[in-house]
Amino acid sequence: MNAATAFDRRTLIPLILCGLVMFIDGYDLNAMPLVVPYLVEELGAAPEQFSWALSAVLLGLGIGAIVLAPLGDRIGRRPMILLATGVMAVTTLGTATGSTITEFTLWRLATGLGLGACLPNVTALVAEIAPAGRGARTLTIVSMGIALGGIAAGLLAPPLVSLAGWHGLFIFGGAATFALLLALMLLLPESPKLERPEVAPGSKRQVAFVQLLRPPLLFSTALFAGLYAVNALVLYLIVSWVPTVLPAAGISVDTASRFLSLIQFGGLIIGLGLSLLLDRGWAVRALIATYSCAAAALLMFGLFQPDPFSWGVLLLIAGGGISAAHLAIMAVAVGFFPPHLLSSAIGIAVAVARLGAIGGPVVGGAVIGAGASTATFFAFAALPAFLCIGAVLLIPRARRGAEALAAPEAANPTAD
Repeated sequence: MNAATAFDRRTLIPLILCGLVMFIDGYDLNAMPLVVPYLVEELGAAPEQFSWALSAVLLGLGIGAIVLAPLGDRIGRRPMILLATGVMAVTTLGTATGSTITEFTLWRLATGLGLGACLPNVTALVAEIAPAGRGARTLTIVSMGIALGGIAAGLLAPPLVSLAGWHGLFIFGGAATFALLLALMLLLPESPKLERPEVAPGSKRQVAFVQLLRPPLLFSTALFAGLYAVNALVLYLIVSWVPTVLPAAGISVDTASRFLSLIQFGGLIIGLGLSLLLDRGWAVRALIATYSCAAAALLMFGLFQPDPFSWGVLLLIAGGGISAAHLAIMAVAVGFFPPHLLSSAIGIAVAVARLGAIGGPVVGGAVIGAGASTATFFAFAALPAFLCIGAVLLIPRARRGAEALAAPEAANPTAD
């Protein structure tokens, strides 16, 4: 099975299934924050006591991405996705049985392990079955499932809670995941790249981390993981504190909350446009333009009075651009690595990016705690955006690492 040049049934059905996996992942990531207000009342606990329960899924995701996801390069993408989806289904239903904060923390940690094992392999599979010349667009659109799943969780929460209490979010999520697992078992193919004999499981070349952490791929691995982590830092720095810093400048709390959806919407629209440029071979120029516009918008908060229209436009450009770049980075980086190392490379990047995701709110809190104004807060957020521009300029060098590894293997496919 070779990569298609256009969308057909053999390509479209697996891509839809992968998009649904992303959708379920997005739903699950947002389920726990949505039920915390109900658990606070039911358990008589303070909201801050749920911090570990909320963070556990991110911790598990990082561990799963770096420890479990690379198994997809050895046993195949399909078996790993099926196994991880099964884990997610069981642990999501298990969360509905939780009765203490410790139980919620353990269930969410286990769910995170499944997410971490699943996401890199889904991403790798999408990159490998996407039609030729449409990889960036395809990966971006499929990845949008995460954002759409998060939106769906927010919309479904009120009726599900009304129907079955807070348990309803996890019962519905677990049941939907089991249904998706059945569809995956019936319809999801293996990666065409891993069906080739020279990259078949069992090869000595499967010692993925050794290859990724030494030349010629060391630089590519470090750049990919570093760029993804810094982008995650600035994204979560902005998203985590917008509801707090905007009201401090005089914008209503309700408007500040709506601006979070504006960032997500902007990320989807800008991300789709960015992916079109990536497929035309303009990755470096497109990402530099995106980060430059985002950084400029962040710096311009100090030039306008805090009114919903002007600050909303700036936030759409800045937050939407950073969110879109987060989608695009994965699409660009799949060209850094050979197929038999792709899940491992994505797993490393996802794990390192968790550090950025966790660090963003912490760094933002420190800036706010130092007494920074809202405009100063956003100006500070521009600094990591400029750092991302510097990293993007190094992308051509990272690609040369993959080319250097591929050259001798083309002459001798069985080389270690």
